[in-house]
Amino acid sequence: MLSALTGVGLSTAAGLNAYIPLLVVGLLANFTDAVRLPQGYAWLSNGWVLALIAVLLAAEFVLDKIPVVDHVNDMIQTAVRPAAGGVVFSGTEAAANLEGSSFFTERPWLSWVLGIGIALAVHAMKSAARPVVNAGTAGVGAPVVSTMEDAGSLGLTLIAVFVPVLIIVAVAVLAWLAWRIMRARRRRRAARVQ
Repeated sequence: MLSALTGVGLSTAAGLNAYIPLLVVGLLANFTDAVRLPQGYAWLSNGWVLALIAVLLAAEFVLDKIPVVDHVNDMIQTAVRPAAGGVVFSGTEAAANLEGSSFFTERPWLSWVLGIGIALAVHAMKSAARPVVNAGTAGVGAPVVSTMEDAGSLGLTLIAVFVPVLIIVAVAVLAWLAWRIMRARRRRRAARVQ
């Protein structure tokens, strides 16, 4: 159960920002005992890989705050975020080993598919909402919303690693927010049609 919640939290975070969960998990695996990566994922704690992820995170941090550029970045991230979601979800084998569960270790493909699917769904909602925010605020909202997404990604990552039970609440809140955004978007479309 904990491994699934950790995986859901990390892949949700990857849907918002691919590099934050990768960097946090890699740093925690490298410098602490809080995260133990499965055998095939030791590369994630390598110093060079962490440096590359940090550079990509810095670029993402800047690009995602500039209106229009953020849309181009989201198009590029359509491949990156789901892949990161698959990596971090399948890296939860460590949690599965800690709790004595073999469900995901016996089905490694399932954790990849779930991670990719969750990250892709979150990314799709983020990508759909961002142009609405940019148009509705004349671009002023882009840095605010992007900062909130980055903070949400970091928060989800830390919750997923340290208190995975709270992921249920966090994902429920995100689902509610997504529902509200989509509902508001439908209302605006209906108002334009009339």
